[in-house]
Amino acid sequence: CEPRGFYRLAERLKKAFPRTRFMVLLDGLYPNGPVMELCRKYNWQFMIVLQDGNLPQVWEEYRGLKKLLEPQDRLENIWVDRRQKFHWVNDIEYTYGPNGRKRQIVHVVVCEESWEEVDPQTEQIVTKHARHVWLSSEPLNCCNVVLRCNQGARHRWGIESGFLVEKRCGYEYEHCFSYSWNAMKGYHYLMRIGHLLNVLVLNAVQLSKIVTTLGARGFIRFIRQILSGPWLDAEQVRRRLAEPTYLRFA
Repeated sequence: CEPRGFYRLAERLKKAFPRTRFMVLLDGLYPNGPVMELCRKYNWQFMIVLQDGNLPQVWEEYRGLKKLLEPQDRLENIWVDRRQKFHWVNDIEYTYGPNGRKRQIVHVVVCEESWEEVDPQTEQIVTKHARHVWLSSEPLNCCNVVLRCNQGARHRWGIESGFLVEKRCGYEYEHCFSYSWNAMKGYHYLMRIGHLLNVLVLNAVQLSKIVTTLGARGFIRFIRQILSGPWLDAEQVRRRLAEPTYLRFA
């Protein structure tokens, strides 16, 4: 269902934004020739998760060429609290279609990272490890690999985490239905705006202590209890609203 939906959505996006250059961030369902072919037809860049079982032909080529890597094909980086080691192999040919007549040139990048965190069971500091692999539409180098991986490919998880919050953490988006498509779109836009405002407020310096103590949901319940109570003074509220306000982020 998702892959079929991609083609429909891609066609609509291209029609609505014919000259806009997108970078498409896709998960492990999408590393295949037709998807990459369509992206390049539309002049879109892509970063696609490459899982161990996907595209054996590409993996075989990657493992062979990895032995020939030069120092300029590797990079170490610190990202927030994570120590990262990147290496990449450019210009791998991938053939597909009837008798392998079609071909795409792809570029494989691997990120191995480690970080420390407190084990909730033992309360000891432990070192964690992770490995991520992507297919890139563009050749990788020391100047673009961090940007494409950390601020491009990994940003897909942030987007998906936002949807997960909206579906299961109080926004009631998982089973939202309407007889009117315009009403659905309106609800979606308003919900996204509301989620954005909540995130901004929850990260404000003025509220960081109470949010840390009560948690996000507890804080929202606290606000609801205040607003539903009889103790707010209308004149004081009007006076405070008339004053300049600002938010500083923690």
